[in-house]
Amino acid sequence: MAHGNPGHPDRHGPHGFTLADIENAQNLVALFLKRADVLGDAPFLFAKADGEWHSLSWAEVSRQVCLLSQSLLQLGLQKGDRVLLVSENRPQWCIADLAIMAAGLITVPAYTTNTVNDHQHVIENSGARAVIVSGAKLAKNLMPAVVTSNCAEFVIAMEPIRPPQNVIYHDMASLLTGDAELARHAVDARVAGIKREDPACIIYTSGTGGLPRGVRQHHGALLHNAAGAGDVIANDFGWEEERFLSFLPLSHAYEHTGGQAFPIALGAQIFYSEGLDKLAGNIEEVQPTIMVVVPRLFEVLRTRILKQLAKQGKLAETMAMRASRLAERKGLGKSRPLIDHAEDALLERVLRPKARAKFGGRVKALVSGGAPLTPEIGYFFTGLGMPLLQGYGQTESGPIISVNRPRSGLKMDTVGTPLRGVEVRIAEDSEILVRGELVMHGYWRNAEETARALKDGWLHTGDIGHIDRRGRIVITDRKKDMIINDKGDNVAPQRVEGMLTLQPEIGQAMVYGDRKPYLVGLIVPDADWAREWGEAHGRTGDWTGWRENAEFAAAVREAVDRVNNDLSVIEKVRRIMLAEEAFTIENEEMTPSIKIRRHKLRERYGARLEGMYR
Repeated sequence: MAHGNPGHPDRHGPHGFTLADIENAQNLVALFLKRADVLGDAPFLFAKADGEWHSLSWAEVSRQVCLLSQSLLQLGLQKGDRVLLVSENRPQWCIADLAIMAAGLITVPAYTTNTVNDHQHVIENSGARAVIVSGAKLAKNLMPAVVTSNCAEFVIAMEPIRPPQNVIYHDMASLLTGDAELARHAVDARVAGIKREDPACIIYTSGTGGLPRGVRQHHGALLHNAAGAGDVIANDFGWEEERFLSFLPLSHAYEHTGGQAFPIALGAQIFYSEGLDKLAGNIEEVQPTIMVVVPRLFEVLRTRILKQLAKQGKLAETMAMRASRLAERKGLGKSRPLIDHAEDALLERVLRPKARAKFGGRVKALVSGGAPLTPEIGYFFTGLGMPLLQGYGQTESGPIISVNRPRSGLKMDTVGTPLRGVEVRIAEDSEILVRGELVMHGYWRNAEETARALKDGWLHTGDIGHIDRRGRIVITDRKKDMIINDKGDNVAPQRVEGMLTLQPEIGQAMVYGDRKPYLVGLIVPDADWAREWGEAHGRTGDWTGWRENAEFAAAVREAVDRVNNDLSVIEKVRRIMLAEEAFTIENEEMTPSIKIRRHKLRERYGARLEGMYR
C-alpha cells in the first residue's frame, strides 16, 4: 500500500497564502473570495482580443460572481438545482462556474464538441433546470436539446443569441447588475453553510465506451486535490507568483481542477489560450510557470522541436538526445556523478536556455495527465530543462491521485507517488484501489455503477498496476482494455500504441487482437510526414487518397517494423491497415480529452480487422 505524505512544512506562498488555507477551506467559493479579498485589483483572468491580452482583476471577478449568483436565485432556481455550462475556455466560464456554486447550485459542465444527442443525454440525466452557453456557435447543437428536454427552463448566453421559443432567455450581462455590496453579503451568508461534503459539480466522463456517466464531485474533492498539488509545487519547486495557460477543455475534470481550482487555491493568474493553432505563440507570450497538458500535445511538440533541431545541424540533435538520456539515467538512479555533472553544465549553458525560451522561459513544471505518457517523451522534455511530471487520476477521484515529483525521482514509466492524504493499494487481481476525500460520492442517478466502482470506501479504478520500492505507482493497463491473446497472455495495448506514435511516420494507432494469435494495427499516418512523402513521390491530395498505394503502405510498415524490434513476441504487430481518416473528436473516434474510443473504432473497422486473421 502507498500513502501520500501525511505531513509537510506549511510552506508559505506569495501574499502570506498557505497550504493550510486550502486544507481548512469549507468550499471552493469561500477560498476564492478569501483570495480575492487579499489580491483585490491584481489581475486574475486573461483573454486575448484584437491582438492584446486583457485582464479581469480578482476584485472584478468576485463582484461578477456575487451578482450572477444572486440573479440565478432570483430566476427561481433553488439550492441543489443543476445548471448546464457550455462554453469555450474563457473568463466567463470561471465566473459562471463559481457563481453557480455560490448560489448553492451544482455546475454541470458539458463538452463544446457534444452533439445534440450528447447534450440531450446530459441535460435529461442531470435534470438541469438552466443552461448557460457562450454564444451562437455552441447554441446550434445545444438549443435543440433544450427544446426537447423536459427540464431545462432557462437559457443564459454570454454573447447574445437567438433563443428558442418556450424558454426564458437572458443575456448574461443583464444578470450582472445590482448592488454588488448587498450581493456579496448574501453570498457570504450562503457560502458559510456550504460544507466540504456538499456537491460542487457533476462532471460527465468523456465516454471511451458508451454513454457518459455523471460523476458527483464535492467541494472537498476539489480542495483535497488542490492542496495535494499545492504540496508538490510548494515543497518541490517553490510557491511563487504562478501563471497558468488554460488550454484543455474546462468541461474535463483534469482542467476543471488542475487549470481552475488549483490556480485559484494558489492565487495564480489564468490565461485562456486562443486554441491549438496559436498555442505555441501563446506559450511564448504568456510565459506560464505551470502547464497542464495531455500526452498527445507533448508528442506533437516533441516532433516540432526535433524538426527545428534537425535544421540547426547534427550537433543540436545530438545534444537533445544526450539531454534525454541524462534525464533517463537520473530517473533510473543510474547517474554517473562526474561525467553527468559536466554534461549537465554544458547543456545548461548551450541547449536548455533556447528550449525554455520556446515555452516562455519561466516553466517550472509541465504536468501530463489524461492518458499514459510514453517515457521517451517525458525524458525528452525533462532533459531540455522543463521537468515533465506524469500524473494519474480519474474523474472519479477529483481527478488527481498521484504525480511524479523530483524528490522521489522522475522515473517516467511510473505515475509517481500518491498525493498527500491519498491511500492506494493493489487488489489481488492487480487492480489499483484508491481511498480518501478525493473520491467521488458516486455516479448521478446510477446506483448500479456506483456500487460497482465504490466498495467499502475504496474506488476501484479499473486500472492494473503495482507499487514500486519507492512508493511510486506503475500502471500496466486499463483492466477493461487489456488484450488477452489466444494463449492467455496479457498485452497492454496502450504501451504498444505509445511506441508506434513515437515514429515520425505514425500519427495515431490502435492495436487489436483479443483472443487472437497475434496483434494487428489500425494506423493513421502522420499528416506532416505524409505530405512530405507525397511531394517527394509526385502525389497530389492527401494521404487518404494513397491508402491503397503499395509504396506508401510499405513506408508506414517500415515504421511498424522498427517498433517491433523493441517489442516482445506477444506484443509485435504482425499486420496493419491504414485508417480511412484521422481519429477525431468530430467523428467520435476520440474523446474531448484526446483518448481513442476503441468501441467506436471497432464498430467501424472491426470486420476488416477480423479479416486480417483469415
